[in-house]
Amino acid sequence: MPKILYVEDDKDLATMVKEWLVGENFTLELVHDGALGWEYLRQGDYDLIILDWELPGMSGVEILKRYRNMSGMTPVLMLTGRGHVENKEQGFDAGADDYLTKPFAMKELSARLRALMRRPAMMVSNAIKVGDLELDPTKHTVTKAGQPLHLLPKDFSLLEFFMRNPDKVYSTEALMMRVWNADSESGTDALRTAIKRLRKALDGDTAESDSMIENIPRIGYRLKSR
Repeated sequence: MPKILYVEDDKDLATMVKEWLVGENFTLELVHDGALGWEYLRQGDYDLIILDWELPGMSGVEILKRYRNMSGMTPVLMLTGRGHVENKEQGFDAGADDYLTKPFAMKELSARLRALMRRPAMMVSNAIKVGDLELDPTKHTVTKAGQPLHLLPKDFSLLEFFMRNPDKVYSTEALMMRVWNADSESGTDALRTAIKRLRKALDGDTAESDSMIENIPRIGYRLKSR
């Protein structure tokens, strides 16, 4: 399913959009703060990005400028209120692919997103390699030493995050915030269970101490690149 980052401070609108897009078979991560949205975008991998213009912490257009300056190619749909229609030129100059003015119909939103998905740039492979692991977020595939691995969606997302940040240690809380949605009711047991499944998939019967996913006592977890 296409993965979307949606940065919107209007929580009522964001909830409606999220429910609609999930029903349209999109996977959506929702953030209400511009600065936090930038951190998600900087560290994650998405098929589409939806940015509101006015956000606390950092504006949508500033996020867009930073993303394009780091050679980010993912299509971006900007949202703006009717009072800011004159800012469309500024948004396009910053690298926006499309614009939608509030209020908007949900059907038009999903139609525009599907149109952005059809653009040729979306066909470029974004495969990530760490050791003998290779993960392609676009095709949603993982191989180890050339052999396919079959992972649950959340396990796939967790492995993707680890592979984008190899050898870095993340606390349980940081992993929960980054891989599970901020509004998820899942607890830390869900993370431990996902790591247990990942270890089995990656390491087979290898002892936990030799696993690619290392537990750093009282600190967190990391994916070893060697």
